Amino acid sequence: MPMFPSAPKLVRGLGAVLAVCGFSSAAAANGIDGVVELFTSQGCSSCPPADRLLTRIATDPSIVALSFPINYWDFIGWKDTLASPEFTARQEAYAAALGERRVYTPEAVIDGLIDAVGSDKAAIDRAISTAKQRNGALSVPVQLHEHAGVLQIDIGAGSETAAGVYVLRVAKSRTVVIERGENSGHSVTYTNVVRAIHKVGEWSGKPESLKLTELKGDDEAYVVLVQQGSQDDPGAILAAAKGVGL
Repeated sequence: MPMFPSAPKLVRGLGAVLAVCGFSSAAAANGIDGVVELFTSQGCSSCPPADRLLTRIATDPSIVALSFPINYWDFIGWKDTLASPEFTARQEAYAAALGERRVYTPEAVIDGLIDAVGSDKAAIDRAISTAKQRNGALSVPVQLHEHAGVLQIDIGAGSETAAGVYVLRVAKSRTVVIERGENSGHSVTYTNVVRAIHKVGEWSGKPESLKLTELKGDDEAYVVLVQQGSQDDPGAILAAAKGVGL
């Protein structure tokens, strides 16, 4: 997946992995009820309604809402200025994991488990309700803290299953004037646009703590996901947390 401008570094002397206590079952998922990943494109005429919907969804503090701009529509007249081939690869990996034969935009993937048309709020709401706790989705407590350039991730206990810990650098809002292609002449605002995603560790079901130093832009924040499987074969998102401003 895309790298941060400077690779994450474990803070020396603080301990890369420490036991943490004090989580209760009531604190599971840190109050997060769903993770919605919208795969979208500036070159897709069907996407602006989904982009607007994601902006609405993102106002719900219980939802982690993310825009993943993809690049496979670049050939039809406009190169997406926010897209990354790694985000396209993530969508393709979800399609394979979910047994789908194709990718499309706008597509929303909820908790890594269920997909829905990204402009269909009713379908997304149903998916959020259906995915909750399925395969352990959002069943693990996680806390995200930032102080003096240090990012601390505290993950509680859960089922003994391997999962990766990912830090996403997210731009809160980006507005793009599209000059060619299907959306030519339109200005579209994208919310919670993923700019990079980096795997920073593994979680095995036991409480763990990671402390890292990171770089981010002034209009950016962090999201942390604990997800089963791998980047090539993603599974359920077991835990999610979002930083201040998202």
